[in-house]
Order: sequence, then structure tokens, then C-alpha cells
Amino acid sequence: MELNKMVGKPVSRLEGTAKVTGTAKYAAEYPAENLLFGYVVSSPITKGKILNIDISKALAIPGVIEVISHLNRPKLAWLDIQYTDMDAPPGTVFKPLLDENILYNGQPIALVVAESFETARYASSQINFEFQEQAHQTILERNLTEARAPKKGLATALKPPPPPPTGNFEEAFENAAVKVASEYRHGTEHHNPIELFATTTIYEGNGKLKIYDKTQGTINNQLYVANIFGLKYKDVQVLAPFVGGAFGSGLRPQYQLFLCVMAALHLKRNVRVVLDRKQMFSFVHRPPSIQLLRFASDINGRLTALGHSAFAETSNFEDYTEPTAGWSHRLYAAPNTLFEHQIVPLDVYTPMDMRAPGGSTALHAIECTMDELSYKLNIDPLELRLLNYSEMDPSAKKPYTSKALRACYLEAAEKFGWSNRSPEPRSMTRGNKLIGYGMATGIWDAFQFPARVQAIINREGKLILHNATTDIGTGTLTVMTQIAADELGLAMEDVDFQYGDSKKPFSMFQGGSAITSSTGVAILMAAKSLRKKLLKKAAQMPDSPFRKADDEMVYFSNGSLHLKENESAKISLKEIIAFNKGVAIKTTKMGNPHMIKLRKYSLATHSACFVEVEVDKDLGTVQVTRAVSAIAAGKIINPKTAKSQISGSMIWGISKALHEETIMDGNLGKYMNANLGEYHIPVHADIGQLDVIFVEEKDELINELGTKGVGEIGLVGMPAAISNAVFHATGKRIRKLPIHLDDLI
Repeated sequence: MELNKMVGKPVSRLEGTAKVTGTAKYAAEYPAENLLFGYVVSSPITKGKILNIDISKALAIPGVIEVISHLNRPKLAWLDIQYTDMDAPPGTVFKPLLDENILYNGQPIALVVAESFETARYASSQINFEFQEQAHQTILERNLTEARAPKKGLATALKPPPPPPTGNFEEAFENAAVKVASEYRHGTEHHNPIELFATTTIYEGNGKLKIYDKTQGTINNQLYVANIFGLKYKDVQVLAPFVGGAFGSGLRPQYQLFLCVMAALHLKRNVRVVLDRKQMFSFVHRPPSIQLLRFASDINGRLTALGHSAFAETSNFEDYTEPTAGWSHRLYAAPNTLFEHQIVPLDVYTPMDMRAPGGSTALHAIECTMDELSYKLNIDPLELRLLNYSEMDPSAKKPYTSKALRACYLEAAEKFGWSNRSPEPRSMTRGNKLIGYGMATGIWDAFQFPARVQAIINREGKLILHNATTDIGTGTLTVMTQIAADELGLAMEDVDFQYGDSKKPFSMFQGGSAITSSTGVAILMAAKSLRKKLLKKAAQMPDSPFRKADDEMVYFSNGSLHLKENESAKISLKEIIAFNKGVAIKTTKMGNPHMIKLRKYSLATHSACFVEVEVDKDLGTVQVTRAVSAIAAGKIINPKTAKSQISGSMIWGISKALHEETIMDGNLGKYMNANLGEYHIPVHADIGQLDVIFVEEKDELINELGTKGVGEIGLVGMPAAISNAVFHATGKRIRKLPIHLDDLI
């Protein structure tokens, strides 16, 4: 009898106990002998030069070992390509402590290394800098005349430019029966995962390093360190078995890694560098943007023209681009289109991917514009979307491998009670609260990356898997174990998935909602290879009932190999390994995402979001009382961890719509609320009832598992649904995020 299948079961996280009991160790928690502590000194000016540094007072403090700046740093790589990483945009990668030039506020300008963290931090306040300040520009709106098209680079494959225009957009829009033209603005958002960015570098001598780092890509950081510091790849090991949240902030190597490794090599000591919360605002962030949308339809609501122009911030040294302008044409068809995306270089650090980069910003503007169009047409917002439903990807003129968005609309609307909505704005009340219903569509890429997995059956008959991927809190360990257990007919406790180590087989960074469809597929391929090897070895055993058996004639269950036509005929995996003289049977396989075959298709997940808000008539405060998200993401390996992902995304959507914003002072060129007291995020009281529906979507084309990622699809539609609900409640169309109560009073 076959073992109960684990794929599809709501299994609790395998590492959950370790996390809630505090036994899980993070980058700044690994013990090391004779450990030194580094504290980063940040630039108080936004642009200019360092004229002089006086470190005499700092060095006189007992316990201070060294102060490293551009004046005394070790010699480093000088080619730009040696500083690049897998996620680097076109341009010149920022090089910490390169020279006297200040490029942005908060830039690291020195590292104090001491016997304790407290000593290093105090000593940093005793360094005297003399600066020459220069004029800076940090406000997007004031510099739109500097907007230009981004340069192309390696990242273009994952972040393609907008699709080319079709038809005659200007003429079609001008002559349209019904049209909407609007401008949407989004403020800056900063990554603030619970775990601060930290690196612990263990100096092992002879050019060998063991590095515990907060990262989403162990191999990415291994290559980065080896290239910069002239080390052999095999001598650099990066470990990240536990990561306390990242959501894109750990895709690229951050500057604390560079500084920590530099200090360890320079001093030949173990070193730890941890950024403080304020310094977390000195790099990774979602860029502010301005979007101009022009949508038009005929009198019956059929879209005739789609125009979307986006302007977003980048740094003066790299061309970071979010794919923003092209999303509407992947959802809706129109014969006349015009899409543009331009970037504005400013004196800030390079923005970076933040959960659903581009998509969450774009879909807010797109779906609010569709909502506005529905009111002009006097058509229900859901009906308008169904009227313009496209079975294929209009932008690429390709079919999707699967698309169950229609089911998302209908199931979510039924669950939410959309039919109870009164169409007229300000027509629904509850006491002193205005009630609003809003809905929006979501779409996100179904990325798949190369991954390589080693699978081993040991003498105990247990399965050991090796892959370099990380688990940033998404449930990767649990999901991979479920997949592997089913393929070899093992209980989950007999599967050991070892990960988070650059010395293990290749994995891209964990991001883009891609790991289950990347590493998971590689596990599937490795397991199939291992099954063949085990069957071949079993067939060689004395009096084996499997001598003439092929793959179709056997199955694996309860730790044994079984013959389908005679279930009493079985051999345990332990017996097979014993026959192999106790030598483990192993294989290493690359996941095959069938990219050549998939070129004929578009790959995406879809969602529909329905939201109810309460708006206080007097105070203008907004409360999301309940929300329903229906998700079409192929096969769901673990409904429990997947639901957790969607719920977390929905909460972030609430945060983006109503709370999160970093305030830039244009005169000072610095963020004024670089702390969790003034950078607002939702708390328990801000979250109402959240319901998640996974609609049935069988996708036999996308990969062998039939999976799509769920990390980001839950976020993209929420801000628009909330904004549309606020309009329905109040009659006020707020075209910027976050929505402030003073916008509604």
C-alpha cells in the first residue's frame, strides 16, 4: 500500500519550533572565538568630498583595534565587473570606501573595529570628518526633465522594457467615446525585515573564509566576495540557513558584507558587522514613481486604447528599473497602445527589488484607472474586467500556460458578497462610518530559474538532499521535503533537505516567487534519477523480483521498493544499500524548466482581490475590515505555508496603501523618518478578516510539478482594491500612496 502523499497537505513548518524557541541562529548569532566587532560610520552629508579624517581620539579608546577608511583600506579589485552580482543593474556598482567622494546620504565612510560592539559604536562618535559639500538632487518631481530611458543590461531578461506601441494611440484616445486620464504617485518604501543586515566572517587562514550572512543568495555572495578580494571560489563559503525576512533586500550583496570581509582579511581575525535600524534605510528601497495613465473604451466598455507612462527614481551610478508600464497589456487587450518607462538619476542609493517590484506599483495605477473607467461607463467594476477578459497575453500575442483568472473573479466575488454592493459612492454606511467595496486584478510572473540538486540514499535508507538555496521564511524547507518524500515514498522525517550553503549545488537567489518551481523541480528530477538507480541495483540482488521490472512496474512506499502486480514483493531501501556494500547511492541533477518549449507561452500567476473599508466620516481614518483574495497559481504544494504567504502579502498591500512611506527632505537630501517609530507599518489592530482562496488551476506545461510561485501575487492587487474601496466609500479618488487621513477629511 502506498504511503499517504504529502504534496497538497497543510504541513506545519519543519523549522518552526527552532524559530519560536530561539534556537535558530541568524547571521549575527553564530559564535566565534576572539571575535571583533565592526561599526559602520555613515556620511551625514548627501553629496561632496571628504577633505580630512581625524581618527586619533577613536584609536585612543581602549579596545579599539582599527579604523578603516578610504585612506588606509587594503588594495581591492579595480574592474567594475568584479563588483557585479547576479541582480546588478547596468552601471557602476557602488564600491564602499573607494575614495573621498560622497554619493548619497548615509553612505558608509569608515568602519571602526573593536573588541566589543559598544566600544566600536562609541568610538565612531569620536572620529572627526571635514567635508566639502556639493549641491544635490534627491526629489523625483523636481527632476523630471532629466528623465531618460534606462540602459540595457543582464537584468533586462527579468525586467524587460515595455512592449512596443501598437495602432495609433493618440488618435484613438482623442476620438474615444469614453476615456480617463490620470496621474498616480507612489512614495518611497524601505525594506525593514525583522533581522538587521549582518555578517559574521570566520577567518580560517590561507585565503579561506566562512561567512554567515543575511542574504537571499549564498552563491551570489560567494562569487561577489571571491571576485573582489581575489580569493578562490572554493575557499569562500557563505552560509544562510535562517534568514529573518528579506523580500528582495537580500538579493544583492549589501555593504556590511564587503566591510566585514575586508576587515577580517586585513586583520586576520574573526569579525562581525551588524547595521543598526537607521542604517537599514541607507540602501535598499522601492523607488518613488509617477505614472501617467490614459485608458479609453467604446460606449459599451470595450477597451480601445491603453497608455501608460512611468517615471521612477534611480541612483547616479546604476540604472535600476522596475517593469511598470507594460502590465496593463498583459491583462487587457486593446488595438491602440503606448507604453513608456523612464528613470531619473538622483543622489540616492540604487533602489532595489521589493516584493512584487514594479507590479505592485503598476497594478495600483492600472486597476484604479479601470475602476474610474467603470464609473464613467456606469458598468460594475467586475463586469468591466470580465468584458475585457483576455484568454491570452495580448502584449506577447501568446497563450498563457494556464489562466484561471475568471474563476478567481467569480469565486472571490461570491465569497466576499460583491453582489450586495450599492453602486453609488457614499451610499453605504455603518454608524458613523462610510462603507466602501473595492476590487482589483493581480498578475505576477511565474519565474523559473536553473537549479541543481544532489540526492543521496544513505545506509539507513534515508534521503539527503543538497542545494544552495536559502529559506527567507517562506516555508522552503518544508515544501522541498514534501516534494522529495512523495517521490521516494518516504515519511517526511526520513528526508533531510540541507540548504543555505554556497558549497552545495547551484541555486539562484531566492526571489521572484521562483524557488518551488526551480529547486522543487530539480528535486523532482534528482529523485526520478535516484529511483532508476535504486531499481537497477535492486534488480541485481539475488532472487530479485525486480529483474525484469521497469519504472512503470514499480512504486516506492514506506521506505521500500514495491512491485505493482505483486505488492508482497518488496525490497527496502536499507536492503538495497546493504547490497551495495553499504555505499550510499547518489545522483545530481539539474532542474529542466523547458525554456525552449515555453517560449511559445506566457507564464503568470493571477489573482482577484475584494476589499471592504470603513472610513470615519469626521476623522477620515481608513480601516480595512475584511478582504478576500483568490489566487490561481497552479498546484499548491502546501496550502498552509501558501496561505501564510498570501496573507502576508495582503497585509503588505494594506501597508502600502495606508501606511508605508519614507519621507525625503529635499534640502538635506536625507530620509527624515529612518526608524520604526515614524516609518509606519500596520499592527494587529490594523488588520481585519483576511480570506484566501486557491482556485483550481491545472498547468501541465509550466513544469513537471505544475507549480507557480505565491510569494508576490497576493500583494499586487491589494493597494488598488483598497484605493477603489476608499473611492466607493467617500467619492474621493485619491491618486497617491499611501492614502493619508487628511486626504479624506
